[in-house]
Amino acid sequence: MEDNLTLLQRIYDPQTFRQQGHALIDQLATYFESAQSPAASQVFPAQEPLSSYAFWQAEFDAPLRNDPAAFFDDVIQQSVKPHYPSYMGHQVAVTAPAAALAGLLSSVLNQGMALYEMGMVSVPLERLVIELLAKRIGYSANSGGILTSGGTLANLTALLAARALKAPAAVWTEGNQERLAIMVSEEAHYCVDRAARIMGLGNAGIIKLPTDERFKMRTDLLEPYLDAAKAQGLHVIAVIGSCCSTSTGSHDNLEAIADFAERHNIWFHADGAHGGAAVFSQQYRHLLQGIERADSVVMDFHKMLMIPALATGLVFKRNEDSFRTFQQRAEYLWNNTEADWYNLGKRTFECTKYMMSLKIATVLRLYGEAAFAAAVDQTYDLGQKFAKILAKRPNFELAMEPECNIVCFRVIKPGVSDLNAFNLELRQRVLEKGNFYLVQTTLRGVVYLRVSLMNPLTTEKELEMLLDELESFSIQRVFA
Repeated sequence: MEDNLTLLQRIYDPQTFRQQGHALIDQLATYFESAQSPAASQVFPAQEPLSSYAFWQAEFDAPLRNDPAAFFDDVIQQSVKPHYPSYMGHQVAVTAPAAALAGLLSSVLNQGMALYEMGMVSVPLERLVIELLAKRIGYSANSGGILTSGGTLANLTALLAARALKAPAAVWTEGNQERLAIMVSEEAHYCVDRAARIMGLGNAGIIKLPTDERFKMRTDLLEPYLDAAKAQGLHVIAVIGSCCSTSTGSHDNLEAIADFAERHNIWFHADGAHGGAAVFSQQYRHLLQGIERADSVVMDFHKMLMIPALATGLVFKRNEDSFRTFQQRAEYLWNNTEADWYNLGKRTFECTKYMMSLKIATVLRLYGEAAFAAAVDQTYDLGQKFAKILAKRPNFELAMEPECNIVCFRVIKPGVSDLNAFNLELRQRVLEKGNFYLVQTTLRGVVYLRVSLMNPLTTEKELEMLLDELESFSIQRVFA
């Protein structure tokens, strides 16, 4: 049996790493090649949860491997494959290979970022990335912010900053002194609701405004809903604009929300986790008109911009506001509570934080902002093209004309009594076959199939093939 030192030396052996690393790069290159091949295999390797668990349990029970290549191959084969053009499922980035390499470098170096001396490369890179995003949003040089682990955490951080500024003083030390509330569209992402509940606002403190026929917040109702909230003894501290909503890709009227927030001295937060990436696009920047007036903005680099998860930008219009969320001492990290930009632990939930700025900076250094603009333009354009394709097919119905790369539609068939069950069954058939991956959503009681066209290499050909497959299954199956 190996002694401890021998085992550890084997774990860290450079030659072993070189051999295994080269083999993994070859495997991933083969994956990229297969993704771009006309004969691409299944994008969705359907498997029941217990069957998957049993497979990996057998792997855990097997003798130790001398080489991870076969294990890695199983992981690749049994995973959903976003790089395949027929991937149209959830909103995850189709990772740029160079960004993945930067992720490997980040993992090896494993730099912390709570304070500057733990991240002497990643901290200044993060500032540069945030400054670029702030500039594209339209903020002045007085803005600032952070990268953090996902839109959920970023939205919570922003709303805590809003509470610190708009709620009565000493909320950090004394807790909520009033019944606080936020205002948000009924189509907003569930994480906003979750953030409000974490903050102790409860049901009454989450004021959800109805949406119009295009699933945008009805901003004409902001004033009466605020009056009603005040009458109930609620202190509204923030209003959130969705750009865009997750289900439909609808963009709220940010200008109208900004006008309302300014009239009433309410914090205006823009949740652009998905659609905020359009700040890099000349063609689609108009969808975000008014975002520069928000007090804070969230944008996920790991959705539209080809960056591996997680990497979310949270930018504040006024840099000093980014220090309001957390107001505590940590003598073992820093000996003051001054608002210095380089000790990030003063502004983030994370103490140990992934070196996420390196992934973004790598793409920027290799391809420039043009890469981000190209990814947005290509996929948003494809959403418009898909709508036109659907309009030519009488067996399909759009929920609404898409504004971005999220498209909701359903199959319609005369004589089917329950179209909701019909479309859910069709989706299940598609997943079982595995050639395509799409999801579903329910809008005002109606089930729609939903695609997020995340892959810049998806073409109209794959969209036509998806519709062909749905029509084929529709003909084959008989529903009550």
